Amino acid sequence: MYTATAVFDLLLPTDSRSLKTKRSYVRPIVAALRKFEVAVAEVGALDLHGRTEIGVAAVGSTATHVRELMASCEHLVSGRPEVEIIAVRHQLIGDDD
Repeated sequence: MYTATAVFDLLLPTDSRSLKTKRSYVRPIVAALRKFEVAVAEVGALDLHGRTEIGVAAVGSTATHVRELMASCEHLVSGRPEVEIIAVRHQLIGDDD
């Protein structure tokens, strides 16, 4: 069994000065990521305007499968024109660890 996680540190548009506007950017990204059947949540920078951290986790029987899932998630987030990726932190844990 392998577990992969990724945390996306994102810069939101300058008009996200309220938490309501911030949610309007975060919610569609989270919904789109859930289509990959991974666990997704806003995990950081919850009270900061203009920034967010979105965490993604997946479990699979092979390392290749969970790496491909994380790569697909990263491709989706990087393709969103309204956000800028500041950093991505990856972690893979397997039976070998």
